[in-house]
Amino acid sequence: MKNTIFTGAAVAIVTPMNLDGSINYEELGKIIDHQIEHNTDAIVICGTTGEASTFTDEEHVECIRYAVEKVNHRIPVIAGTGSNDTAYAIWLAKEAKAIGADAQLQVTPYYNKTSQKGLLAHFHAIADATDLPVILYNVPGRTGVDIKPETYAILAKHPNIVAAKEANGNITSVARTRALCGDELDIYSGNDDQIVPILSLGGKGVISVLSNVAPQQTHDICQLFFDGKIEESAALQLKLMGLVDALFADVNPIPVKKAMNMLGWNAGACRLPLVDPDDKVVDLLRSQMTRCGISK
Repeated sequence: MKNTIFTGAAVAIVTPMNLDGSINYEELGKIIDHQIEHNTDAIVICGTTGEASTFTDEEHVECIRYAVEKVNHRIPVIAGTGSNDTAYAIWLAKEAKAIGADAQLQVTPYYNKTSQKGLLAHFHAIADATDLPVILYNVPGRTGVDIKPETYAILAKHPNIVAAKEANGNITSVARTRALCGDELDIYSGNDDQIVPILSLGGKGVISVLSNVAPQQTHDICQLFFDGKIEESAALQLKLMGLVDALFADVNPIPVKKAMNMLGWNAGACRLPLVDPDDKVVDLLRSQMTRCGISK
């Protein structure tokens, strides 16, 4: 049985930006502290929600470094190091390891894509390159590539591949993966609307967009479940469903960054090509945050 990186809710944290589009590290530090104060169980830095696809190499490395130093071992820091270029993903993984990240999040190759055989070669090469634990990230809606349960079963045998963030939306596929991998691969929900269903299949928690605006509540969904209070966990999940829908009413992280700004954070705008949401999305966010009692 491999070591579990975290149990509960990890935040796929936004990256606040200054007016000139540079990273606002001071505000990022405040958001990190707020997350930890409200019981978030891990920080995922430089992920999709963090807009890492727009970062220069220097920004990517510095953002990981800042998060590691700011968190200062209070909770795990998981660095997004994925790429559709295997050699580049290995380089980022080595940088994250040297900085002191606790684990790495490796997305499936996008645009050029690959076969299941290619996924095995890609992830094995990354896992062989450093002993920084690997969390696989399966999000076919963004990448066009889906890790099959049988592929997970082979990858799970690598001692350095410890978990998967599963965002394919297919509960049956998750069940098959759990059946094939058992304790060799921890599963985290990559979708905020499927936290309880994946926990019910033995999942360890969620890597969450929702946690940016509702860190305590997202943690509580998981903790209630772990404490055996299944109905209360499910009820909280269902209460937050309207807010989850609002946070994905436009391309992530457009709505969640707008929501953070509405809550008084200085999250700034998204970098192009992402633009501000329509008024309809803003109104939906406002109504759902009010309904759920979400405030800074």
